[in-house]
Amino acid sequence: MGAGKSTAGKKLAGLLGYSFVDLDTMIESETKKSISELFAAGQDKFREIESHILRNTESMSNCVIAAGGGTPCFHDNMKWMINHGLTVYIKLSPGSLFHRLAPSKTSRPLIAGKSDVELMEYIMETLKDREKFYRQSHVTVKGEDLDVKLLLEDLKKAEPQLR
Repeated sequence: MGAGKSTAGKKLAGLLGYSFVDLDTMIESETKKSISELFAAGQDKFREIESHILRNTESMSNCVIAAGGGTPCFHDNMKWMINHGLTVYIKLSPGSLFHRLAPSKTSRPLIAGKSDVELMEYIMETLKDREKFYRQSHVTVKGEDLDVKLLLEDLKKAEPQLR
């Protein structure tokens, strides 16, 4: 959350001439509910829906998919993503994530209503829990001042057939 997956994903898709897919947007489109509404019904149910819709992307080709920050951490999604495409971990420091997330707290269900101290604690705890999944990615890039053209070069090294 807040790493810039959608922004970088759109730019990367443009460089490749691929389509861009935001998994959260797909979820909202297919369920006719907002992510906040789905989370209100329970995170477990949301994660089931998310995993199902992620797997529905298998038939897509020539696309860049921005998955939610928690997507890799549930239902063997990370293993599935690794087996079905190239994965990228956009790594940011907790401080950088805090500065990106603090202004948007109200629009993000997992951090809505948190004080600044609670937000920083959440970021640090969540990164600690999720890093083991994120580190499995094919490519890891520094998220601060991310250069998408350099990311593309890293992806080409990981997958030479990538044009």
